[in-house]
Amino acid sequence: MSNNEYNQKVILEIQKLNFGYVKDKLIYKDFSLQLLKGELISIVGSSGSGKSTLFELITGNLKPLKGNIKTEKISSIYQDPYSSFHPSFTILEQIRDVLDIKNMNLKEEIDRYCNELTLEQYLLDKKPHELSGGQLQRCSILRALLMKPELLLVDEPTSALDNIIAYEVMKLLVKYLNNCAILLITHDMKLATWCSDKIINLNEISE
Repeated sequence: MSNNEYNQKVILEIQKLNFGYVKDKLIYKDFSLQLLKGELISIVGSSGSGKSTLFELITGNLKPLKGNIKTEKISSIYQDPYSSFHPSFTILEQIRDVLDIKNMNLKEEIDRYCNELTLEQYLLDKKPHELSGGQLQRCSILRALLMKPELLLVDEPTSALDNIIAYEVMKLLVKYLNNCAILLITHDMKLATWCSDKIINLNEISE
């Protein structure tokens, strides 16, 4: 899906990463990865293979035992959208909290993305518990795109969506590759094959 003739900027660089929750049992040993602007790489593997751990390392929530991780501006989309929103505030309030609204036409941007995500705008004035899982996941995607990231970390983004909407959402994320790079966690090999420039199977790199 990439067009790297003009998109050669390195967005994510992982060099010889070593990490394990137990020192003598490494999940990652000398793991390296480079992701360029315009590229989409999918991470697949069985439960416990380290897919979500990799995202935590990239965002800095976990520290590597050895190795280096360099990245540009990140935003994330997680499988469980309820865990990424505060229950006491509306969706719009939480979107405004993370945006530099002085440098963007927020209404115009929200109009465009809501249309592409088939998301009714009145839902943005509601609190997370008032929305269905599918509605809230689209709000999570909306927020992530409005943050204008250079690296988009995407963890099973369509698991709460029906098949038709899920396909349209993935088409939107792929379209956004003109502006960023995407690292995708998915169990869906058909989806990964369709959208990825490269697929990394963590089961094949483990000891």
